[in-house]
Amino acid sequence: MATPQASSELDRPSRPQWRYQWAIAFYSGLSPLALQPMQAQGKRPGLTCRHVTDVVANAVADPFLLRRGDTIYLFFEVMNAATERGEIAYACSQDDGVTWVYGQVVMREAFHLSYPQVFEWHGGIYMIPETRQADGVFLYRAESFPGQWRVVGQLLKGPYADSTLHFDGDTWWLFAQRGLDELCLFQAKSPAGPWRAHPASPLWPGNRRRTRPGGRVLSFDGRVVRFAQDGWPSYGTHLRAFEIDQLDETSFLEHELPESPIFSASRSGWNALAMHHIDALALPDGRWLAAVDGATLAHS
Repeated sequence: MATPQASSELDRPSRPQWRYQWAIAFYSGLSPLALQPMQAQGKRPGLTCRHVTDVVANAVADPFLLRRGDTIYLFFEVMNAATERGEIAYACSQDDGVTWVYGQVVMREAFHLSYPQVFEWHGGIYMIPETRQADGVFLYRAESFPGQWRVVGQLLKGPYADSTLHFDGDTWWLFAQRGLDELCLFQAKSPAGPWRAHPASPLWPGNRRRTRPGGRVLSFDGRVVRFAQDGWPSYGTHLRAFEIDQLDETSFLEHELPESPIFSASRSGWNALAMHHIDALALPDGRWLAAVDGATLAHS
């Protein structure tokens, strides 16, 4: 399949006088709903733009985790300062997320990339990054993990953001934001598709507090939990958690958990202005490792 192309209508990088500067921190706990910063990092982020060595970066964000043997890989967005477009890079840890070694940028396109949800399927490693500026949702496969990827299919046509997969053991589900306040839901028997819209889609139209995905859907303790960015009154105000009560071919029901919001802008430090993403990984000792992001103000 040909590489997706940037849309002339969507690929218009802005050059604001100020921007959010994003960083990534690592938390742990006995539940992904009850996490604390890892003691080795204290109140500081574990990965910042200063750790990126192959491009000049002004932000890192949208972290996703994948364990392969004894190594934990982290894929995340790097904002390239020269192009003002997001690219996908990775880092790895050999000690359950205490220390991280930066790898390199592994995916670069002529349009903005972010939100690199990585997953395993039928012996391969795949990724669905956000490719909204290419006016579609595309599936990438690792040709040589972790450094080489190629497009193997287009899943959806349209300007969708932060597409998030969930597999329930029988059906694959795909949540994706369209516009500013529509959460669209699709279903398929394979992550490669074909995908069809759910009858209840769009979910929660007009509600910016729950319609933009905020990380991988997690299954644990008999529960299925969806995370959402709270975009009111400003971008990344909170990260909210919702338990999915019913999800089948005709119905969708969820409720917000009492622990929600699980993260909020702190008003000081590295996450003063925003927190909007989590990915959590169950460790062999029963703990959870989570990668989260947060932002403060940086002047250009």
